[in-house]
Amino acid sequence: MKEKFSVIVIGAGPAGTTAALTLAQRGIKDVVLLERGNYPGSKNVMGGVIFTTILNKIMPDFLEKGAPVERNIPKRCFALLTPESEIFFSFKNNEFNRPPYNNIFTVLRGKFDKWFAEEAEKAGVMLLCNSVADELIKDKNGKVIGVQTRVTEGTPKEEGQIFADVIICAEGANSTIALKEGMREKFDQHSMAIAVKEVIELPKDVIEDRFHLEGNEGVAFEYYGDAVQGLFGSGFIYTNKTNISIGIGVVINDIMNAKLNPNDILEHFKEHPCIKPLIRGGKTLEYSAHMIPEGGYKKIPKLFKDGFLLVGDAAGFISTSPLHEGSSLAMASGMMAAETVIEAIGKNDFSSVTLSSYIDKLENSFVIKDMKKYSDVPEVLKNSPELFNKWPGGLASVLTEVFTISETPKEIVEENIMNKFNYEIGFVPFIIKIVQLRNAMKSFYYGFSKKIEDFVATHW
Repeated sequence: MKEKFSVIVIGAGPAGTTAALTLAQRGIKDVVLLERGNYPGSKNVMGGVIFTTILNKIMPDFLEKGAPVERNIPKRCFALLTPESEIFFSFKNNEFNRPPYNNIFTVLRGKFDKWFAEEAEKAGVMLLCNSVADELIKDKNGKVIGVQTRVTEGTPKEEGQIFADVIICAEGANSTIALKEGMREKFDQHSMAIAVKEVIELPKDVIEDRFHLEGNEGVAFEYYGDAVQGLFGSGFIYTNKTNISIGIGVVINDIMNAKLNPNDILEHFKEHPCIKPLIRGGKTLEYSAHMIPEGGYKKIPKLFKDGFLLVGDAAGFISTSPLHEGSSLAMASGMMAAETVIEAIGKNDFSSVTLSSYIDKLENSFVIKDMKKYSDVPEVLKNSPELFNKWPGGLASVLTEVFTISETPKEIVEENIMNKFNYEIGFVPFIIKIVQLRNAMKSFYYGFSKKIEDFVATHW
């Protein structure tokens, strides 16, 4: 194998493979993609939804090329759980059952990442599996010029050096290289979540009947409150073709303070009376866990130095918006890093000055704009435990009063409802928290209402 390449990409997840494929598509053929697992996807975990806006840009015919997506998602559901109840909201649009399917699909990463990396190989990328990048190699001026690699399986377990003009690191949330290089701080337990997931096998017709699905449509559920025993986090269920992905994600600090472990929380979620019927009769196929950087915009690390760029989870690109976008931000950062490297190759200049255009691309895109918009959300939520442990029960109690059939006159029922809401939640705390969340999200509502006020003032 040659020892010098134009670009080395570390990590064959969505961010790294997008970077490698973009480079190959633009004529940079001597790109090597390093993957620590037996194959791409073997060590990668996520809830199960992929957003394909960027994939549509770099590979508009990905469905025709056989991308192993499971189901398109025309329906999103959100629910608050208490031990005995469920407060449920759902939205479905049949327009999302037509191309481009709203750019959201369920996937199994073991299948999807493997296929995606194979497409990069077809474009000319060299894929090296079972290969760990332990540290960076630098020249006397401190420019990154290569990586020290270690083969994890096979005989012999070789170590070697691979050199390149520039390195793109897509190593994942717990990037040891970014930490060694001082580009990110050690993760604190307040800004890192741990997620655990099971894939549960069910017959295709059972899934479609149980979740009211037709054809290849699927549904994504997100659950709060008792789903994670009142901690800062959520549970999820995603439907695949012949199995479902079910799991939870919780901020590590909350788990430690509650003296719980993630598996116990997942088992609690699965036993909830509103969840248990959805997985009844299923067989667990796999169990996995991973960490998620939840710090948002304020925790983005240093993203570049001479000869080196960070992308994807390694760069902290996880949106703290209610839609929890991650894969789209990962792929976008990979694409923009590749575009930056192409410019650098054209100039034959891989200094941090040239690579800094990566930041400009990110800031002019939805990646940084969306992360900035929701930059205050993590802090507000961390300081609002009542949203997860008290309010769900309070709302359920109020709604129980609303829907209880009795001979009590409605005038008294309404008075009881108001008193119960004030006792369980409190009108003043409720208004204060809504204002805090609105401000934290720099909300659409605020901007929209201001436009209405301006319009009325101008025309009447």
